[in-house]
Amino acid sequence: MSSVDAANGPDAEDLVQETYAHALRAAARFTPGTNLKAWLFRILRKTFISSSRRRRRDPVVGGLDTVDPDEMAANERWLRDDIELHRLRNVVADEIHEALMRLGEEARTVILLDLEGLTEVEVAQMLGCAVGTVKSRLWRARATLRQILADYAK
Repeated sequence: MSSVDAANGPDAEDLVQETYAHALRAAARFTPGTNLKAWLFRILRKTFISSSRRRRRDPVVGGLDTVDPDEMAANERWLRDDIELHRLRNVVADEIHEALMRLGEEARTVILLDLEGLTEVEVAQMLGCAVGTVKSRLWRARATLRQILADYAK
């Protein structure tokens, strides 16, 4: 179950309220003249993801009567002890690592900073370049990774 269902109005309202609360606390970090809607959406997205992660780790989301600890433990052991799954993870991780290493240093840097959740503005400030430069590097790096890892999309 996701943290916010489309049909669950109260959860959606809570998410919006929490987003506004975060935005008010971070108002000093908003740059006037930039896209307020995009800034708020980014806060909403991060809030939703954080909430989803917290709920996923919470064994009592559906109530105590819906949790079977023995079944949860068996499922975790099965996944943990699955040699083929472990090998597959290693192969995929190795291929992603190789794909990242095939990128130039600038492209790899913007991809990794983007994965860390930094905004393009923050990346530009860190690298000492224009936001447009970050956007174009990010676009080219993503396009290159899509091409290199195209077999996974099939």
